[in-house]
Amino acid sequence: MDWNEAFCSEGANCFRFGLDDSGRAYIGSTLSPGEYVSDSVEALRALIAAVKAGAADHLL
Repeated sequence: MDWNEAFCSEGANCFRFGLDDSGRAYIGSTLSPGEYVSDSVEALRALIAAVKAGAADHLL
């Protein structure tokens, strides 16, 4: 799996995004490298869009 460079928000929460050879997407915290959420790229894009829109900020 290839992980992108970590993204850190204002609150110092750092997340990373990854993609495996099958095209499956991953998102995880840098605090727990072995723990992540995996889904399709489209589903994780929808999750990120919802967080940015404030609809799912409680997940952070």
